[in-house]
Amino acid sequence: MIGVAVIDDDRMLTESLRGWFAAVADLHLAAVAATVGELLSAGVVGLDVAVLDLRFKDGLDSVGNVTRLRRAGLRVLVVSVWDDLRPICDTLGAGAAGYLTKDHDLTALGTAIREVAASGTFCSPEAAFALLRNPAQPQLSGRERAVLLAYASGMTLKAAARQLGIRPDTAKTYLERAKTKYRQAGRPAYTKLDLAERAREDSMH
Repeated sequence: MIGVAVIDDDRMLTESLRGWFAAVADLHLAAVAATVGELLSAGVVGLDVAVLDLRFKDGLDSVGNVTRLRRAGLRVLVVSVWDDLRPICDTLGAGAAGYLTKDHDLTALGTAIREVAASGTFCSPEAAFALLRNPAQPQLSGRERAVLLAYASGMTLKAAARQLGIRPDTAKTYLERAKTKYRQAGRPAYTKLDLAERAREDSMH
């Protein structure tokens, strides 16, 4: 059973979602809140995924909301009427695991929640198309690029550091900087396979 929190200040929407979740066997709507602060004040025990609206009347920014939820240990699926590049990149860069536009039906919402809960990522076709139209290639320094390539090729971080003539903790710093830049570009890379894919996408040599 996947514990879900819905954070949205549209009461009509949240009430309709209660009925839908009640009929879905593997998804449990454990909390509904109008703001992130309200949810965190109530506690996040039993929650796996936070379904987060992009815009709120309280004026708090989406990146800040995603960051607070991630720090609380929740995986975040952002839902929005927007399919523009900037909010997609901003929220994914802040650590959201998925982005779904609100013109999809509830079946698509269920699919996205399950993908995110399984430690995966989800991006609706419209959002993915926006990213493809505007590929964001982070500007890596020479050292960041060298460490990323060595590590993504299969080396351990210690071996990569030895090859480049730097300390392992320095190599780790360069690698973390590269990962951060990819997250900020809306193209998160969490694993060695992710990094290898990013290097291939950006035609690094």
